[in-house]
Amino acid sequence: MGKRIYVGNVPFSLTEQELREKFEQHGNVTGVDVIMDRETGRPRGFAFVEMEDPAAADAAIQSLDGSDLGGRNLRVNEAQDRRGGGGRR
Repeated sequence: MGKRIYVGNVPFSLTEQELREKFEQHGNVTGVDVIMDRETGRPRGFAFVEMEDPAAADAAIQSLDGSDLGGRNLRVNEAQDRRGGGGRR
């Protein structure tokens, strides 16, 4: 089973392909999901990357956390499972 990685503080102009290429330097990427705002359709400034090999994912986290991409310092760490519902009642 692979590992899901949270990538924060990404440039709003970043594409899924650019993010995939950045992480593929460390191993096989099985999925990239740039999170978009539902109302505006614009990127929200964070994304999730799934990597096939957990060891490669750990190497990517170590290498890319704090690195510069498009003038912004990336925040890269293992994604946490969401707890509870969220949303409005």
